[in-house]
Amino acid sequence: MSTSQVTTHILDTGSGRPAAGVAVGLHRREGGTWTPVGSGTTDSDGRAKDLGPERLEPGTYRLNFGTGPYYESLGTPTFFPEVDLVFSVTGAEHYHVPLLLSPFAYSTYRGS
Repeated sequence: MSTSQVTTHILDTGSGRPAAGVAVGLHRREGGTWTPVGSGTTDSDGRAKDLGPERLEPGTYRLNFGTGPYYESLGTPTFFPEVDLVFSVTGAEHYHVPLLLSPFAYSTYRGS
């Protein structure tokens, strides 16, 4: 398995544990629409390393996280049924885009 140019991981900050089994979609903005590029599911460590190609064209991308089903599986209500993170790919370097998640808040940052 090769590693995608874009990877992510999710930490459930409410439990202090990785969020396993979360569906993640990678999309590229083309004009006014989002085109799917790849998808995956977070592993037991909350990581998704195989979301798409090893190299992406420069542009605007979106990671879509299926947070609703994750919290539903835990029996926990959540305000965010999904989370979209939009970011720019400008070069050939690796882009790691983590999600810090709780039932009623989330944050992100440019990882390494």
